[in-house]
Formats: sequence, structure tokens, C-alpha cells
Amino acid sequence: MITFQEACQKVLEHPLDLGTETVSLLESTGRILAEPIVADRDFPPFNRATKDGIAIQYTAIENGVQKFAIEGVASAGMPQQELKNGNACLEVMTGAVVPSHTDTIVMYEHLSIENGRATLNKEVIKGQNIHYKGSDTKQGTLVIEAGTKITPAEIGAMASVGKAQVLVKALPRVCAIATGNELVNIDIIPEPHQIRKSNSITLQAAMSFMGISATSMHLPDDKESIEKGLERALKENDALLLSGGVSKGKFDFIPEVMEALGVEKVFHRVAQRPGKPFWFGIHKKRKTVIFSFPGNPVSTFANYHLYFLPWLYTSWNIPLEKQFVKLAIEIQVTPPLTRFIQAKTHWEDGVLYATPITENGSGDLTSLTKADGFICLEPRKDYYGIGESVWFVETR
Repeated sequence: MITFQEACQKVLEHPLDLGTETVSLLESTGRILAEPIVADRDFPPFNRATKDGIAIQYTAIENGVQKFAIEGVASAGMPQQELKNGNACLEVMTGAVVPSHTDTIVMYEHLSIENGRATLNKEVIKGQNIHYKGSDTKQGTLVIEAGTKITPAEIGAMASVGKAQVLVKALPRVCAIATGNELVNIDIIPEPHQIRKSNSITLQAAMSFMGISATSMHLPDDKESIEKGLERALKENDALLLSGGVSKGKFDFIPEVMEALGVEKVFHRVAQRPGKPFWFGIHKKRKTVIFSFPGNPVSTFANYHLYFLPWLYTSWNIPLEKQFVKLAIEIQVTPPLTRFIQAKTHWEDGVLYATPITENGSGDLTSLTKADGFICLEPRKDYYGIGESVWFVETR
């Protein structure tokens, strides 16, 4: 049995080169950007009016002009208009190109307009209400770094620079595999000795947040069936995520079947709770990695976030970032097991605190709906004290 830290290191030593692919802009939402995005023009690309009102030359005010004859209207989408008389004005709409020979915009709320003349009612500051060309971003400036997760904000920025097609990190082909004779489909009323499948569906749902459309498979506790199913899955996928079949029961066939299929075991059993029987291996010829988690729901869920997601980000060459919270209560974690404790978080005076939730062990599936994530505590003699900063893995 190895430590949690050793297990993490060994998993991260086996990333896959998943490559890249080009997708349409809207299809890139939630994906990882694989190219830098630069501005193809200044932003804004012209001096832009930020208020509805009139455009004037400020020198007219310096020369004592307070009433301005209106020469015309400049609206958004029109080519730049020109003010011909320096003591006159052009009406201008928000988003319009500021007319040439003008340098100041006065909003309608600060004017009186009568008989084609606009009268100033408030003090005017030179250059007001203008969004100047290039003041946001200059042409050629880096707008979004490669490795960024694409959200609606990035979509808008890429649309503004004309990125109709986007280069993104390719997604792995993944299969979520549940094992066990006790499992039935979710649309079936179980017999007293049966339960509905949830682990593989939970894993599929979690991966959908990463843009991965994972397939699923259910294998009974039969060695021959398991071998046939896993052989097919190994041929078709980059990664397999299994739940169940890795403990010491008489029907836990996964480790020996993996060996028979040419999968190299990297480790089996980790000094952690939940998820101690976790098995990890790689089929080097087919370049498929296998995460075989224990069958209890909390174990599967915790190990997905603690091992698979860091492996995925490492495969995408994205730096791993840790989040920390402060403990709201004292906790003792005695050797030898690292503990992953479900917790609810709350903000207090600008600090994020975590409080363990009440749950009934790693088989308590409903407890996952009450937690925001797991606090990760290494074993030690001393208590973890109130206010102590600890690693937190968010699951929402």
C-alpha cells in the first residue's frame, strides 16, 4: 500500500498526448483553448460615443458658445460623420463613431433642445463620454492565453476578433464502467437485493462538465464477461473509469483480468479513506490508462476529483492549482490514512470556511448532495485546529 502523495505522483507520471482539434466557436464552450488569441484590430476600433447626445468641439465652449446649431445625426453603424461648423454640433448615438472635428460628447440629459439648437445645462469636461480607439486593447495584443477554459466571456472576446473556428485541446475517449450483479438500470424498480446504477452515471455527468461525452458499460460479476468487456473497452478508449471489483472479495476480478489483458499495474491500494482499494494501471501498447475505483459512491466520486481530473489537466499541459479553506471546527486524523472529508463551505468576513457534513460512510450516496467538496487532511498526531488552512477539492 502506498501513500496518497505517492499515488498522485504516479498517476501524473502517465499523461497522454491527446492532441488538438478545431471546432466552431460555439462548440468550443467549456473546452480548453489550444492557441493564443490576439486582437486583430484596435479595441474599440474607433473613437466611440458612450452616450446619446451631441458631439461638439470643446474650443467652442472655451470661446463662449453655449447654444449649438444641430447639423445632423451620427448613429451606430454609420461611417464617420464630419462637423463642418466648429460652433455647431452633430447629434450622436451610443456606439457611433465620434464625428471628425469633434472631441467631446454631451448627453441629452444635460441639454435642452429647441428649434434645432442644443443648449448646455451643465458644466462640460473636455473629452467626456468618449471610448477612445485602442483604449481597451491594441492590435496584436494577447487577448486570451492558450490553456484557458473557454466560458461565455471568452466566446464573446473571440467573436470580436473574428475567430469563427477555434483550436482546442482534444477530448479523451472515456468509458465509465460499473461492475456488479446487484446493479439494474435506473428505470427499473429494484428487487430487495438490487440497487440502481448510479456510479457510472455520476461519472458521465461529471465528465460532461469537462465537455467529455463518455460512454458507459455494465459488467456482471463474471470473469469471462469482464474480460470480454474490458478487452473491447481498451481498444476503443483513451481512459477507463471503473467502479467496483477491486477489493478482496471473491468476485473482485478486475486486477487479475487486467493482468491477463496486458495492462501494467502501477499501484493497487492507497493509504486513504475513502477509496483505499483504488487500482491504477496503463496498457502501454494501446496507450490506455485505467482508473479502477472502489464501488462505494463516495469513494468513486472523491477519487474522480482527486486523481482523474488532475491527470486530465496534466495531459492537457495545464498547471494544477490548489484551493484552500479554513476549518470551522477541530478535526483529528490519526495515521496511517489520508482522509477526504465531505464539507460544506461558507464565507465569513471575506474568508472561506469549511464544515464537515454528517454522513454515513462511503456508501452514503445522498451525502454527496449536501457537500461542496472534500477537505483533504494528511494523518498526524496533533488536531487540525479551527482556522487552520487546509486543501479543499471543490466538486460543485
